[in-house]
Parts: sequence; structure tokens; C-alpha cells
Amino acid sequence: MSKKLLAIVLGTVMTMSLLAGCGSAAPAAEAPKEEKQEAAAEPAPAAEEPAKEAEATGDVKIALITMDSIDQHWVTLNEGAQAEAKAEGVTVDFMSPDTKDDSKQIECVNNAVAGGYTAIMVAANGPDAISGALNEAAAAGIKIVYVDSPANVPAEATFATNNEAAGKTAGEEMLKELEAKGITSGDIGIVNVNASTQSTVDRENGFRSAFEGKGFNILETQYCDGDAAKAQSIAENYITQGVVGIFGANEGSTTGTGNAIKASGNEIVGVGFDKSDSIKNLIVDGHLLCTMAQNPDVMGSEGVKACVKAVGGEDLGGKVVDTGVTVLNKDNIQ
Repeated sequence: MSKKLLAIVLGTVMTMSLLAGCGSAAPAAEAPKEEKQEAAAEPAPAAEEPAKEAEATGDVKIALITMDSIDQHWVTLNEGAQAEAKAEGVTVDFMSPDTKDDSKQIECVNNAVAGGYTAIMVAANGPDAISGALNEAAAAGIKIVYVDSPANVPAEATFATNNEAAGKTAGEEMLKELEAKGITSGDIGIVNVNASTQSTVDRENGFRSAFEGKGFNILETQYCDGDAAKAQSIAENYITQGVVGIFGANEGSTTGTGNAIKASGNEIVGVGFDKSDSIKNLIVDGHLLCTMAQNPDVMGSEGVKACVKAVGGEDLGGKVVDTGVTVLNKDNIQ
């Protein structure tokens, strides 16, 4: 085998190993070759421009690793990140796993380290499972920024919903609707993702707090791993138990809950989290009362800004920014 052929084979093997286990990377749109050539011919920045800023915008390569690459929430977060990346002139690769799985997410982090990324934006599937991989990334000099859900590793900044407060708002919305219907007692079910994802655990805690001192009984939480079909089966079981309300803690949980209520024909009060076309339709059709709509696009865009600043040497102090939530119901869904 010639040396040239051997080099091609080795290069192909290394590329394939980086992509294994993660969703395919979706980099920000590249300029046509003509534009790239023109850009290369442009003179260096004026001397008065800070060298640190030029270094940041020219060399920032960000890996965006969310819990999965399927939920509309993560797709929208990536869209916000890509828009900001284009504005900043940096690269963001969406290299998330195809399903919520700790081992796959860890593999994505390891691939980002091996791929020479300067920053990682991550929504941790669980606060502990991914921590070892993130510590190794930080030790390698990679800047860590959290979006939506942090892990137990210090980061440059975190951009996320105040999930406990938003969960309490969800509970208060359900409580108001139940009381309006003249229902002052009964069982309420909760469909959550798992017991380790901190963001959804916080939502559940907030939701439960809204019913403290009231005449309702919150049943034991059931978990669906964020899968809408599993969530629907769980919600159907709750309905057969005679619940008066069901709370879905994320997009899949909410979609499954709404579909179960729709199939049952019962006027159970369903309240959820996140927004998608399916969830919006379930609200319009009256099968869900409302959903807590986050701002994932803001998480994505602000996360990119933070990565650029951190790579450029700015100390962000580990700041935590609440990106807000809106109660979407039939009155304001449009």
C-alpha cells in the first residue's frame, strides 16, 4: 500500500471514530469557496482592535451537546445557537445523541475533546453521570457553558429556566382550573422523564409545592424517559385510576399526556412543559389546559455569546441566567 493511500485510510478511520455514538454534526452554514478566498485575502484587523477578541472570533469551535437531537426543544435551541454563531463568525456543531442516554452523551463529550473543540455547550442528561467527562474536558482547557440543564461541574455560565418556579406556576394554573370546575379534591398524576435529570426534577418539586395545604393527593411519579408513547401509556393508567389532573414535565411527557386525555374523552386537566406543534394543537383542541413554554432559542444564542467571551479570556464568574417562561394557553397560543 502506498504512503498516500495509507494516509487517506487513516484519515477516514479517525473521522468515523469521532462521529460514532453521536448524532451527525450540523455546523453553521459555511461561506462559498469564493467568499472564503476573498476573506483569506483581507488584511489583518486594525491594530487598535483587541487581540483577544480577534482570537476568540477566529478560533472558536463549539460543540453543542443536548440531551437528544429529536425533541423540538433541542432543535430550537440549536437554531438559536446557529443564528448567533453566524453573527459572531464562529462554528457550532450540533453533535447530540439520538436518544436520552448517559453513555451516548458522555461519548459525545469525549468526541468533542478529541475533535479539538474550544468550548462545549451542554444540557446534561443527569448532573452526575456526565461530570467525569466534563472534568476531563475542562482539564484539557475546553470552556464549559450550560444550557437548560447543568451538571455538577463548575462552568463559565448557565442559561436555563428557573425550573422550580416554572413548575410551581404550572401547578397554580392547574389548581385555578380545577377550582373553576368546582373540583376541590382528588388525585393528580405526574409524568416525568427520570429521577436524575435536575431540570425536570425541579419542575416536579415546584409543581408539588403549589398543592401544599390543598385537598388534592399527588400520586407517585411515573417515568417515561421523555418518550411520548410511554408517557401516553402512563397517563392512560392514571386516567383509569380516576385522576382529576395530570402534569407532564417535558415535551414528550406533555405530548403523551395530551394524547391520552384526547383518547379518553374525559375532561381531565392536563398541564405540561415545553412547546411543539403537537402540544399547541392539543391546547387548541382543548385536551391540554396550557404548557410552560421555555425560550430555548435564547439559551442557544446566549450560550454561544458566553462561549466566545470565555474563549477570548473573559471571566464570566459562573453566572446563572434565567431565560424565562411563558404560560401558553388557548387564549395566547397564536
